[in-house]
Amino acid sequence: MDKATSRIFTENQLWSFMSEVFIRMGASQEDAYLATDVLLEADLRGIDSHGIARLSGYVRLWEAGRINMKPQIKIVRETAAAATVDGDGGLGLVVAAHAMNIAIKKASATGVGMVSVCNSNHFGVASYHAMKAIPHHMIGMSMTNASPLVTPTLGKERMLGTNPHCWVFPAREYDPVVIDMASAAAANGKLEIAERKGTELPNGWALDADGAPSNDPSILKKGGSLLPLGSTYEMGSHKGYGMAAVADILSGVLSGGNFGPWVPPFVAFLQPPADPVGKGIGHFLTAMRIDAFRDLDEYYQGIDTWIRRFKATTPIDPAEPVLIHGELEQREYRVRKKNGIPINAKVVADMEALAEKFKITL
Repeated sequence: MDKATSRIFTENQLWSFMSEVFIRMGASQEDAYLATDVLLEADLRGIDSHGIARLSGYVRLWEAGRINMKPQIKIVRETAAAATVDGDGGLGLVVAAHAMNIAIKKASATGVGMVSVCNSNHFGVASYHAMKAIPHHMIGMSMTNASPLVTPTLGKERMLGTNPHCWVFPAREYDPVVIDMASAAAANGKLEIAERKGTELPNGWALDADGAPSNDPSILKKGGSLLPLGSTYEMGSHKGYGMAAVADILSGVLSGGNFGPWVPPFVAFLQPPADPVGKGIGHFLTAMRIDAFRDLDEYYQGIDTWIRRFKATTPIDPAEPVLIHGELEQREYRVRKKNGIPINAKVVADMEALAEKFKITL
């Protein structure tokens, strides 16, 4: 992040401010603290698109009556290893975290726990929920559907969300392997960051309303669409399209939530569809107990060996060694824990507006 256009906040400053905003919106203290933890984790890990930059969006949805700040989250269907959860229109930050706890509890008893969620909202950064499995010696997975901004391969109509997948593999000698990625060429938050900075998009991220390539970071507000991961058919965009479809079906079709172009959007420039096919946004979360598959010590020896060998891959440029997924974020986490969190000036302006709205000292 450009330090010239950012302001440094301490972790405690951001935590106090965000939790107070959620409480002023009507959340219980427990839910406010949980929602804040999810957003703060993103900022600490350097995922600036999904931290406090998202806070004003949740306020906007709450003002529009689209978020229930006191949800009665409940299991509506279950077996020993699986469940469907109705989030009662609550903050996805809270609903998904509760659902992951259910998955972990089921995995503790059966080896694997899988939970599909309906009637929720934007759940923040996917890695937060999947990483909840780590202290339990489990592999975690989370995915969600999202605002319809992505066109399928060969299309130009917005049909899918950026629909992220996250897989987390705990390690002992090293930091966990955290594979957290959108199934689109880029997450919408990356476009928002480019728009705030006034920079163009890389080639292969987006199309305009007519289906022509675009480098305009505000193109989605002009009727454009994001491309699937892979960008073009020739470059394998059908694979990203397939990944998005998996997240959409498991999160929406399986749970009874909305899916495809019916997913209620988080972005301000789109309105919810008038003909929903389900309830709210959907998520899918999984926890897998490692010792259900292999002795724990053997697994940890194996995953540490895997990480060690991949980190030793001969690089093209010795100055740029091969990285493990999650390594950059964990590195940034340690820096920001020590030195504070840089927040873009435009996000600070949003924070100041929220401070005025809720009469909170920033």
